Amino acid sequence: MTGILYLVATPIGNLEDMTFRGLKVLELADLIGAEDTRHTGKLLHHFQVKTPMVSYHLHNYQSRIAEFIPRLREGENIALVTDAGTPAISDPGYNLVRACVEGNIQVIPIPGANAAINGLIASGLSTERFVFEGFLATKKKLRDALLSELKDERRTIIFYESPHRLRKTLGDFLRVFGASRQITLARELTKLHEDFWRGTVEGAIALYQEKEPRGEYTIIVAGNSDQQWEQLSHEEIKKRLSALVQEGMSKSEASQQLAKLTNLSRREIYRLSIDMDD
Repeated sequence: MTGILYLVATPIGNLEDMTFRGLKVLELADLIGAEDTRHTGKLLHHFQVKTPMVSYHLHNYQSRIAEFIPRLREGENIALVTDAGTPAISDPGYNLVRACVEGNIQVIPIPGANAAINGLIASGLSTERFVFEGFLATKKKLRDALLSELKDERRTIIFYESPHRLRKTLGDFLRVFGASRQITLARELTKLHEDFWRGTVEGAIALYQEKEPRGEYTIIVAGNSDQQWEQLSHEEIKKRLSALVQEGMSKSEASQQLAKLTNLSRREIYRLSIDMDD
């Protein structure tokens, strides 16, 4: 039998957020893959976990995957952790998961802290539908292209940002989303100086003209309320799906495009596309 890849969430600041299940997996695993072994070493020392550990990060993930997959095939269990929060979110954990899925190796997520969800649920903005964008690209062309795509996004949008880039990002939001767009800045989540600021993009810019950004930020931006949902019947949606598929789109791509125009989710629309075959 092959081993198991465990994706173990770790605290994003408060060590008391480490779960009993997560600790048990870290203790029993044959190996831990960590984004920064020095950082994770402090966590393991605090909880007296003595499992061997190696680095797994953006600069070595390809060679580590080549090392991990044979070990998993031989029956070893590997736990993957990131510096803070849930692995495979804004880090190269996805690549290892993909390799395991393709190799029929079992992957088990061990839930826990997540800055995006914690920031969203306490933001005061809609949690009904949302999209996660993580860190914006540093290259201006890529950054502008993404923000342009998000200008008319109706769902709540979640970003991550570092303190030294916060002012630039807020300036980009002003240019693309406008001064009055509602925004929440969640700073240092679960830590001693955890802070939520709620207001408009213009207000956030004014705040940080007077105040130096400090700590890691989760930014929650309200969707564009100026864009109205199209109220389409299921039959009308099926007709549009059929037209998009005939143009060469897959059902998944067509469902995603129509979800931007209606009050239905991509999943609900995809179900309708399956019904088209009945």
